[in-house]
Amino acid sequence: MTSCFDDIRPYGDEEVQSVLKRLQGDPALLDMLGRANGNGVLHRQLPWLSRALTRLALRWRFSQVKTVARFQDTIAPFIQQLVHSTTTEVTWEGLDQLPGQQAYLFLSNHRDIVSDPSVVNYILYDQGRGTTRIAIGDNLTSDPLVADLMRLNKSFIVRRNLTSPREKRDTYMTLSSFINQSIADNQSVWLAQREGRAKDGIDRTDPAILKMLYMSQKKLVADFSTALHQLFLVPVAIAYEYDPCDIAKARELEARARTGSYVKAPGEDVESIVQGIRGHKGRVHVAFGRPLQETFESPQEAAAALDRQIHQLYHLFPSNWVAAQMLCRRQGKSLTLPPDAQLGLLDRQQAEARLHQRLAQCEPALHPYLLAIYANPVFQHPSYNALNPAV
Repeated sequence: MTSCFDDIRPYGDEEVQSVLKRLQGDPALLDMLGRANGNGVLHRQLPWLSRALTRLALRWRFSQVKTVARFQDTIAPFIQQLVHSTTTEVTWEGLDQLPGQQAYLFLSNHRDIVSDPSVVNYILYDQGRGTTRIAIGDNLTSDPLVADLMRLNKSFIVRRNLTSPREKRDTYMTLSSFINQSIADNQSVWLAQREGRAKDGIDRTDPAILKMLYMSQKKLVADFSTALHQLFLVPVAIAYEYDPCDIAKARELEARARTGSYVKAPGEDVESIVQGIRGHKGRVHVAFGRPLQETFESPQEAAAALDRQIHQLYHLFPSNWVAAQMLCRRQGKSLTLPPDAQLGLLDRQQAEARLHQRLAQCEPALHPYLLAIYANPVFQHPSYNALNPAV
């Protein structure tokens, strides 16, 4: 990998063993694994012994791991176990329409910090395809342990909160070059359609993302559309039946609506990562769209095309429809369901019970925001707008 990418790129094969050795001595990782591996009592009573045993287990498991691919092979069973324990099922569509020998830029809606790219890679790996390089914000790399684990797992860093125009230009140029070079090297990339999660459930592509992708290609490619075509840009719609972070998101949305701002507490991003990974999500569906091959006059036009596919592909669960009906009733409105969304009694009862449970766990001021997290995917879906044009 060219040295100009060293500040942002994932770790390479030649760095794997040194990073793993560093991780085996990290007290925070040893404590976390000691608590998680069924040794909670041992860790509380004899923490030094728990750490020593965990360090030996890591050394044994990773002793032959010398490449990123082998690292992913080694952790794959743990990822599969985690997915099975936190979801009811994971389904997908559209991947069979994408030739396996081609690298793609998967531009995805964004609901969860780690689970979004993880579930995409879980599917790709399960289907015998190469996993993606993952774009992560630099706010997630302030913890060296998190940074090491993510970069070892093919993540690259997107710098945020830049103030200087020159710094922004240089940063985005490097990022653009890295993503384009990754596709040219036949390495697929996962990228969120906007900076930060869509906490309100409204999926909208930021045209600035598409402008960034074109920055490094302006002198090489005739026009904007051709540059996008060379990236084999595929929209991806990820849908969770339930969001483990819904109450935290509702709290932030309410605070922003009431005060105009929201200040994160120290460690809040890491807490969201843990909650998103470990929390129950119910059913999960991932829909892969068609590569963007149309001609676009502007990034805004391309963003609108991406949004149309993501909204159309988004799988609506009973939790979405029930939340939309509950929110409409609160607003004195009616909602007409399309024929394929008529809910069975059991589906409705389960969704209502789950949503009422979540509402009972937070203060009433958060209720409309929590319901909107689940309802907004309905309101942006074409089938809803065809039947409810005036709502």
